[in-house]
Amino acid sequence: MLRAQNIGLPVALVPLVLVVMNVAYAVSAYPAGYLSDRMDRRLVLAAGFGVLIGSDVVLALATGVWQVMVGVMLWGLHMGLTQGLFAALVADTTSSTLRGTAFGVFNLASGIAMLVASLLAGWLWDQYGPQATFYAGAGFTTVALFGLIIRRADDRWGC
Repeated sequence: MLRAQNIGLPVALVPLVLVVMNVAYAVSAYPAGYLSDRMDRRLVLAAGFGVLIGSDVVLALATGVWQVMVGVMLWGLHMGLTQGLFAALVADTTSSTLRGTAFGVFNLASGIAMLVASLLAGWLWDQYGPQATFYAGAGFTTVALFGLIIRRADDRWGC
């Protein structure tokens, strides 16, 4: 929303950013869930990471409102690909006797990570501008994607 306002979207239209993101999220969530039930969930997660990297790059390079909206649409697509999948991965990897605890720990860790990420993003925005914030997001997501790829390669070799 800040990026859209920064680019020149009138304040009265800034909520449109949330509408675009949520429509993309809603439209993509069911197909992403369907896919994750039929193929390796890590591939769907990797696709979500790839879309997030693309979104961050588009938002970093955006010079107009329509470019921001494309970045926001990609952000919503990333949410559709990943958010339900994270819950499925927690359920898949936890015994039924600890599932509630696992979801609690997952949500606690996610909340702490979002707080730290928001503080870092705000600092980057203030110190270096919006582009630095989105490039950093793309960089962190790239590291996570490589970690997922390395982990997948280890799984193939039985490590």
